[in-house]
Amino acid sequence: MTDPIGSESLRLPLGRRPFMAALAGSLLAAPLAVEAQPIPKVGLLGDVSWEPLRQGLRELGYVEGKNLTFDARRSEGRLERWPDLAVELARLKVHVIVSLGTPATLAAKQATTTIPVIMAAPERSSAAPIKW
Repeated sequence: MTDPIGSESLRLPLGRRPFMAALAGSLLAAPLAVEAQPIPKVGLLGDVSWEPLRQGLRELGYVEGKNLTFDARRSEGRLERWPDLAVELARLKVHVIVSLGTPATLAAKQATTTIPVIMAAPERSSAAPIKW
């Protein structure tokens, strides 16, 4: 093996074959170490397109399916569905819930005390103020 800086031959303390075996072993083990780390799951709770959020996260280097996943739930305009949808996200053990609107946020807040809830945008007129 040649020294990339000089012209002298590199001397590997292990020898070439043990060095290559160690290198190959570490490369094969690297995906196992990465898989041991949980991929963050973001719960999305709202009747909107979440594409702007996804695009913004992509611009920050987050790749859906690689280092981030999304679980989206929509009420389809039926407000009574929010509590069940929020509980469903909590059962999926998402790492954070991003909600849109007061009803979805209140449902998320009532569904969990351990998962952070981020309200993406409050409604202009809210019948029920949110008390954190």
